[in-house]
This record gives sequence, structure tokens and C-alpha cells, in this order.
Amino acid sequence: MKAFIVYWHPEPKSFNHAMFITAQQALIGHGWEVMTSDLHAMAFDPVSSRANFRSVKDPHYLRPQIEERHATEVSGFSGDLAAEMAKLEACDLMIWQFPLWWFGVPAVLKGWVDRVFAMGRIYGGGRVYDRGALRGKRAMLSLTTGGPASAYVKGGSNGDLHGILRPIHRGMLQFVGFDVLAPHTVNGPVRMNDEQRRSELERFRRRLATIVEEAPMDVGQY
Repeated sequence: MKAFIVYWHPEPKSFNHAMFITAQQALIGHGWEVMTSDLHAMAFDPVSSRANFRSVKDPHYLRPQIEERHATEVSGFSGDLAAEMAKLEACDLMIWQFPLWWFGVPAVLKGWVDRVFAMGRIYGGGRVYDRGALRGKRAMLSLTTGGPASAYVKGGSNGDLHGILRPIHRGMLQFVGFDVLAPHTVNGPVRMNDEQRRSELERFRRRLATIVEEAPMDVGQY
């Protein structure tokens, strides 16, 4: 089994980084082969441009999806994107580790999706949702929030977390074929003491120990 962990946080001493390391250790300890992309350490460029491609379909007008389809046909993606796509296609389980920022994924992680989820290679030609190119694979969001759990429920100040995450679950992950597992959420780690943070990391380890047994959630209910 192969896992792919995509992580972004600007601070290597952060709790998110501790979760990133914990996930690697836990999965390797249970026999997984683990691939990672630490987007901050990689200085991953989130901005789509002609730098996405070694090939050129139309030199006069950049239409990203047209260039993506052409690059798929002629193996024309830049080396950095080709490497990310290869990890994406090889994994059985993908985990995104990130802090929830402005009710979504941080800009670099969103830019990773913009550049790596390429038309022709990862979706398109009718290959979406249950016919998606990545069907049979599973994905899970692992995230931290700044606010308490009570802020992320129906009637809470920020609204239901499942509703907040639905554009990611449905519009990114399910769209390309992933079966989506329930998100793993740690609320307000900045306000926890060391013992509480250690307890949360242990809770994460326990979940990952049996992750292979989990059934996908029904995103459509949210």
C-alpha cells in the first residue's frame, strides 16, 4: 500500500508539522510505503503559467486546459509537475495536512491542485466523479482550526465544518475520482498544553493504524 501526504505550513515547529511527521511514522510502522510533498520546503510555486509545460500547443495565447491536454499527449509537463502527478497516480491513500485558512486550503495547496490536477491527465473526457481517473483511491483531509469545535457546528459562529469542506471534498477530491474519508480535525491546538497536543497526536496515530478499514463517507449528505 502506498500513501501520499501533501503538507503545507510555513513553520517547521508547528503542530501541523508534528502531524505531518506523525502520519509518516504511523503509516510506515504499519507497512505503508509513504511518499510526501512538503510544499513549503519545496518552495512549490502555486502560480499556473507556461512554466507548467515543456511543450507548447499555442505559443500566442495561453489556454491552460488546452495546454494540459496537449502536454498529456506528448509528455510535456514540467519535471516538478510530472513528479507530483506520478505520486498522485501511484498512491492508494492521499492525505492533505494543512491549517484551515479563510474557510479553505492555504493558497499554496490550492495552487498545487490548480497545477497538478491537469485536464487530460487527472480528469476530463468524461472521467469525473465515479468515472474519475483516480477512482479506487482514497483521500482524507487532516487539518487544524484556529477556533474551538463549537464554532464549527450548525448554528456555530463559523457554521458546519462539513459544509465548509464540501467544496474541497466534492469539487476537488471526488471530482477526480477519490473516495473521501471523514476529515481528521484538531481544533485550536495553539490553545492546548503539551499534554493535550501529545494526546491529539496519539489519537491521530490510532486512527491511521486502522485507516485501511475505514469506509468512505457520503459527501452528498452535506
